[in-house]
Amino acid sequence: MSELAAALDIVGARWALLIVEQLLEGPRRYGDLQRELGMGTNMLATRLRELEAAGVLRRLPLRHNTRAYALTERGLALSAAITALRRWGAEQT
Repeated sequence: MSELAAALDIVGARWALLIVEQLLEGPRRYGDLQRELGMGTNMLATRLRELEAAGVLRRLPLRHNTRAYALTERGLALSAAITALRRWGAEQT
């Protein structure tokens, strides 16, 4: 498997990079991610579990059974790739 294929196995699923993009701005609560991204709760929960299992993000302990998420070092390393994709997307419009 190529390095690109290995990376896409982790962040290539729909919504994954959009979640990472939101978390690059800082930790977010589950409900805030859902509202900001406009995605269904089932899909958000699935992607968060996958990204957590891959070491891209981690859950933060909060009170009252709320959940928040923050990027790990591995997740923060995606910043340059997301910036490059933003530039590429802007050139396509």
